[in-house]
This record gives sequence, structure tokens and C-alpha cells, in this order.
Amino acid sequence: MAIEELRLSLLAGDPGRTFGTVHITDLPEPGRYLSGGELVLTGLMWRHSPADSARFVAALAQAGVAALGAGQAHLGHVPEDLVRACEQAGLPLLEVPTETSFAALTELVTPRLSGDARDALGRHRRLLAAVADGGLPELFALTAAELGVTGAVVSAVGQVIIGSPEDPVRLARAYLTAPRLPCLAGGQTVFGVGRGHRAAGWALACDGDLLDRPDLGYELAACVELERGRMEEGRRVERRLIARLVQGATSGADPAELSARLRTCGLTDTEPYTIVTAGTDPSADPRPGARSGAGKGVGGGGAGKGVGGGGGAVVGGRRGEGDLLDGWILEELLGREVVAAAGGDGVGGDGVGGDGAVAVVPLRGGTVAELAGRLRAGAEVLGALPGMRASVGMSGALIGAAALKGGIDEAGHAVRLARARSGGVATSDEIYTHALLLATVPGDVRASFADRLLGPLRAYDARHQSELVRTLGTFLDCAGSWNACAERMHVHVNTVRYRVKRVEELTGKDLSTMADRVDFFLALKAG
Repeated sequence: MAIEELRLSLLAGDPGRTFGTVHITDLPEPGRYLSGGELVLTGLMWRHSPADSARFVAALAQAGVAALGAGQAHLGHVPEDLVRACEQAGLPLLEVPTETSFAALTELVTPRLSGDARDALGRHRRLLAAVADGGLPELFALTAAELGVTGAVVSAVGQVIIGSPEDPVRLARAYLTAPRLPCLAGGQTVFGVGRGHRAAGWALACDGDLLDRPDLGYELAACVELERGRMEEGRRVERRLIARLVQGATSGADPAELSARLRTCGLTDTEPYTIVTAGTDPSADPRPGARSGAGKGVGGGGAGKGVGGGGGAVVGGRRGEGDLLDGWILEELLGREVVAAAGGDGVGGDGVGGDGAVAVVPLRGGTVAELAGRLRAGAEVLGALPGMRASVGMSGALIGAAALKGGIDEAGHAVRLARARSGGVATSDEIYTHALLLATVPGDVRASFADRLLGPLRAYDARHQSELVRTLGTFLDCAGSWNACAERMHVHVNTVRYRVKRVEELTGKDLSTMADRVDFFLALKAG
């Protein structure tokens, strides 16, 4: 405060504090990267609403920082809500005027700090400058040159963001299943990027064992998260355009207007695309840190390959944390070069994607089947996280704005089918069968229906170690052919006749009638 050329002003708190290091951050919740006693400098890039100030200050107070310096350059002033939050927390708040750069401030302060503190501060400044100048490639090049730390970043579904990991799927699984982060995985130390749900997060894998000096990994992870957030900011316009397209389709907008919106989003009236809907069922996970590992921002140019490398967008259809998670996960499954997640931007309207997050994905040079294969592979990796089920539904190939509404409905039916099958990927080819009808029936009703018909058979099999249920299923699969059923089960045809007769006696059904065969078929599928 006494250094006049800095022109600092005290807005809250007692200036009689000492600090040992300076930490520059614009992360919304930087607590995990603070050790206490720092002067924290921030450009307020994290503040989007008054509620953000209380959350940011709470993180600083919990970490035990000495004081906060807020720059005017971004907003032009220091918000009153930040002042109030600092007053309530007893945290000194300094106003840093626009003409005073953080670099100038730290250069004047650095000689007064210890040698270790100066080195750490200088390193952090260089890392931040690398992110600002060249993004993740520049950051990793500098980290390797100055710290000797190399590594990679992968998404939770095993897509490579940067680097050349030998087995990105193995790293993703280690990140998802670790009781705590950081953890060791095959000669690498895995850190989480951000503080959100792991299922939508990124994993930073540093070569070697950094468990004895995790501060380096935390610092690098913070810089990766900063770049991730910056990528996110750059895609909001694209998301809103796609959101309006989907909202217009579901609300019955004029076809000419829909065609115009489609072209605005970069899709022509003759270009094939597909609709993808994803929903998640993340149950409570008792493992420590199960929800740490992903920041709110997930946009950006990752290296995940898409079908033809086209553009597109995701809109969160339902409200709340689950909506955001659905959108983030769908973006990671599809790859950020294909689709941008819009969850959390307030663009998901009521009635849009009520079954989860919705994506419009161009099929430039690819097919629905190829995309489905990639989605299945990603969903399988994601399934390593205990309690997490991802259900994905896909429409067929579509052309033109007039097909949007039907495609959204088709993908919605497919995701309900996937959910009824306990997760995974379902395509439009699968929904136009009895499976779609079963998927629309509540689970308890399906279970009751199956138990009513099959319960006596299961009880009989348990008592007599017989195979009535298996015989019934094989008999129906063989279209009621005694000989075919006997051959497939490797038993005598009279054995099949006897077992079928016992099925009829125990259930009161007649397997010579089509209606009773259908009932048994559906019961077997439902149970």
C-alpha cells in the first residue's frame, strides 16, 4: 500500500497483513491451488453474476490467503458484491487500477519476497503467458523446457486433448476410478483438471512420479483449466445458434425460418446429419473426490476426431446440474471438433431435449453406424466410473430442416430404449421393434409383468434344477419348432415336449396360440 506508483486502494479489511507469495488466478474456485498466506491477484474474468463473488471469496478464505487484489481492466470497476463478500469474510481487498498491470505490481513486490517465492512467482507468470500466447501446445512446451515435466491431457472418455499418450483409455479409466487424485497410473501421475464431476472432466497425466511434489501438477492443471475456460467462452455464440435451431424445431417454427437457422449454424439444406441425445444417471458415489476433476468449461478444440470433422452443437434440455452434466458428457463423447456443449449457458429451453442433452451432428463423409461405434467405445470407458450410466440415442441420417423435429423425437425414443437397457447406445434401427414399446413402460410395471408370467417357472427351476425358462426362450426363438429347439439344446424332442407341457401347466397358458407366445416373449425380454 505504501508503494505510491502502484496506486492501490483499500476497499475492505485490515491492511496490516503480511504475505509470502503472490498468486495470479482467474479460476472461479482456486482454493485447491492455494496453500495459505498468498496475495491473490485476479482480473475478475470468473465473475458472471453477484453470486460468483461469494463463492470465490469463500474459497480464498478457506485456503487462508492474506489478501485479494482485484484488477479494474476487465469490468472497469470492482463490484460491490465482491467488496461485501470480502468484508464478511474479513479478507483485505485491494483495488488495482487499470493503469497498473499485475506484471508491474509483481515486479515491485518480488524483490521483497524470498528466493523460492520469487522463483515460483516467475514460473507461474511464464506459464500464464504461455497459455495466453499459444494455448496448450505452448504451455506444454514451456513446462517441458523449464520444469522437465512432460505429459498429456485426455478426456474422461479417453479422447486425447493434447500430447501423445501410449494408452489414453487406460489413463481415462485410472482418472475415473481413483479414490483420490492425484494418483499413479503406469509410470504417470494423474491430476484432475477443475473441480466438477469427473465424468465430464479432463485428466492431466504427467510423466513420472510427482506425488512428492504435487504443486507442479496442480499448477499445470490450473493453467490447463484456464485455457479450457477460454475455449469455452469462444463457443457460446455457436451454442446459442444451435439452441435456437432445436428450440424452433420442437416448437413448430416456420419451415423457411428453420432452413435459415440451419444455414446460420453451418448446415446446408442438402447436407446429411444426425440427432444424438444423451442422458446420464450418476448415482451417489461414496469414494472421496468422486466429483472432482472437471471444471464448468468444456469447450475448445480438442483432438478428438469427429465424423468428417464437421461442426454442430449440444443443448441441455433439462434444468439443473444433471442437464449440465449431460451436455458436457455428450460433448466429450462426440469430440469437440464435432460438437460444442451448451449446457449451463441458459440456452436450453423448456421442451428441448427433455430426455437429456441434444446434439446436431453433421455426417460429412461418415455414417451413423461409424459415429455409433465411437459413442459406444466412449460410453464403455465412462462406465468405469462407479454409479455412472450414460444412455445415448441416435436418429437415422437426416437432410433438411423439415426432418429436425422427427429426428429429435427419434433420438428421444432411442435414448429411452438405451436407458431401459441400463445404458449404452441405441440407434433408430433398433427402436422400431417391440423394444421401443418395452422402453416406454415403467420399470416396475415391466418387472411385475415378467414376474407374473415367469415367476412360477423360475420357482420350479430353482426347486428342481430344471431348465423350463431356458427351454421356453429357445422354443420361442425357434418359432415353436420342436425339432429345432431340441437340436439347439442338444436334448431329445420328447424332452422339449415334456418341458413345454410343464410350462403350460404351471402358467395356464397355451403355447400353441400366438397371443400366449407373444406374452411369454415380451415377459422374457422385460425380465
